[in-house]
Amino acid sequence: MKYMLIMRATDEAVEAYKDEPFEQVVEAMGKYNESMIKAGVLAAGEGLTDAAEGFVVDFSAETPLITDGPYGETKELFNGFWIIEVSSREEAAEWASRAPLGKGSFLEVRRVTDASDFPADNEWIEKEAGWREEHAQRAQQ
Repeated sequence: MKYMLIMRATDEAVEAYKDEPFEQVVEAMGKYNESMIKAGVLAAGEGLTDAAEGFVVDFSAETPLITDGPYGETKELFNGFWIIEVSSREEAAEWASRAPLGKGSFLEVRRVTDASDFPADNEWIEKEAGWREEHAQRAQQ
């Protein structure tokens, strides 16, 4: 099973982060990532730029509305993520609890859906499975 660990923070955590030496933060994250790589569970992971560089596409109206960031409250912002492949929800929780995050930070952990979550006889599910297989074959070449 794949799980996404979604990194979020409060205003308090953002302020505390500013006081942390950058090299120390990078080292802690690097060691955490390395432990997941060595365990064979890390599928992906990235940090994100400041919300001020982002934008939101709102589909509430007939024509989608694009609004520049920052947007929402700090605790609602998505700061980075990891995708891990583990055998259970409990294992995902164990890895999430090891993240080198400080007070005021939190991880939202969500299972990533796969083809088994959808009807197997759906045309688009079948097409996507084919696309993924083609992509995997091209990546191996």
